[in-house]
Amino acid sequence: MMKTNDLKKKYIDFFKKQNHEEINSASIIPENDPTVLFTTAGMHPLVPFLLGEEHPSGKRLVSVQKCLRTGDIDDVGDSTHNTFFEMLGNWSLGDYWKKESIGMCYDFLINVLKIDKKKLYVTVFKGNDKVPKDEESAKIWKKLGIPEERIFYMPKEDNWWGPAGETGPCGPDTEMFIDTGKEKCNENCKPGCNCGKYFEIWNSVFMEYNKTKSGKYEPLKQKNVDTGMGVERTVAILNNCESVYEIDSFKKLIKKIRENSKNKNKKAERIVADHLKASTFLLAEKIIPSNLDRGYVLRRLIRRTIRYSKILETKENYEEEIIKSVIDFYKEDYPELDKNADFILKEFKKEKKKFARTLKTGLRKFKDIAKDGDISGKDAFLLFQSFGFPIEMTVELGKEKNLKVDVNGFNKEYEKHKKMSKKGANKKFKGGLADSSKETKKLHTATHLLGEALRRVLGKKVEQRGSNITPERLRFDFNFDRKLKQEEIEEIEKIVNEKINQDLDIVKKEMSVDEAKDIGAKGIFDEKYGEKVFVYFIDDFSKEICGGPHVKKTSELGKFKIVKEKSIAAGTRRIKAILK
Repeated sequence: MMKTNDLKKKYIDFFKKQNHEEINSASIIPENDPTVLFTTAGMHPLVPFLLGEEHPSGKRLVSVQKCLRTGDIDDVGDSTHNTFFEMLGNWSLGDYWKKESIGMCYDFLINVLKIDKKKLYVTVFKGNDKVPKDEESAKIWKKLGIPEERIFYMPKEDNWWGPAGETGPCGPDTEMFIDTGKEKCNENCKPGCNCGKYFEIWNSVFMEYNKTKSGKYEPLKQKNVDTGMGVERTVAILNNCESVYEIDSFKKLIKKIRENSKNKNKKAERIVADHLKASTFLLAEKIIPSNLDRGYVLRRLIRRTIRYSKILETKENYEEEIIKSVIDFYKEDYPELDKNADFILKEFKKEKKKFARTLKTGLRKFKDIAKDGDISGKDAFLLFQSFGFPIEMTVELGKEKNLKVDVNGFNKEYEKHKKMSKKGANKKFKGGLADSSKETKKLHTATHLLGEALRRVLGKKVEQRGSNITPERLRFDFNFDRKLKQEEIEEIEKIVNEKINQDLDIVKKEMSVDEAKDIGAKGIFDEKYGEKVFVYFIDDFSKEICGGPHVKKTSELGKFKIVKEKSIAAGTRRIKAILK
């Protein structure tokens, strides 16, 4: 049986032999990327380098990246969807191109993973009125022995990546599929069909265009290759598993959940296993449950875990056992899990207690609704939205009182809610991925000044907890246990503006992580760095490990102004600031 760690090792070893430098997984919290709450792919931490910044580890990179996606949260529990997952990736930053990339993909799949060549199908971009057909990739696949009948030209929605926002790097991709042996669902069934016959195993993106604000696709100065292979799904297909929940990284969790449950419910078991794993990784990053952004996602995951645990009728506090299993399985690759184990368990228990109070209120509300007879779809949705009751739980409660629940009505309300949420999310994250405009560079540089000013005014223990930058403003999260006084805010602004007016040089130096630590350079997440890093010096005022982008002199920034300061979670504050 192919194990998770076996696949990861084979992948890294293969690409190291192809002169790729291994880089560590970045944090789940994207650095200075306003388009997403979480790192959803291996390329996210590399955006500045895909845009032309020099990477300290060179032009050929390989990694296993921890990722989290919440767009499919309602699909978790089926055979393929996970909230937390690992992504294998290799990159060429202006080095090799399609021939080398496709050749390596083929070599790894056929000669390392021993996949039957006859089962390999591929798709390429069919072209449109703005970008030509990707004949180059198709010719390369043919030369490698993939016959024409197993090469499919697909439209932009299937074989094109990006940009992640409105502008930025993008390009055609070629996707690799394994024929599972299942019957075709119809005569038009082909790779990309969701019937389960063709399993997507890998994706190679050729970033050769930059989409402009006017909608033009201009050739990029630096062409990049970005590939992605999902660990869990690949391990599942290599072992002929029917679902990702049968692989080694889930097997033990599911077993422990069953041992602690009175009822057997496959979907509920899977949701609990997935959400506990994702929550453990989020808590390890010191994200705390709240009603905002990442904290809200974590709260939702924990509360869904508790709701589905009720369907399973689990033992009291069984979650601790599952969380410890997650930590034990992944701690070698992600040391922050073990390091923050006490914090993870403590914060999980705190959120569980809070939700217990909400559930009590919800049960009272259910009793009030039940007085009027059968439960309408709107009332069932109210219980879901306001009190966290899954429809299954409402149906169970209704059965106890011989009441029918309008499940169809609930589903209609739920679909309406999903559409509204999607619109809100699209609006919130509108904009280019890691926008490298002049405005963004200025605000990025300003975060370095702000971080050091905070330490000088509030104390050396202040650390950055995250940041989010758009062309209009910066957002900076940091650890502090009280509201800032007005005079403190004014003092912070004064220090930053003094440094701007001093016209200080911003200098980049490459060094080892140990050298950076020795000189006192600040960094947010120790575990994410490779052997070499860039340290940005703002004269003798600030020195910080960072990937960029930055301006050359502080005088380019203009005037710094804090527009808001507030609490976002216990012990964590947030500053929003602008440059005038």
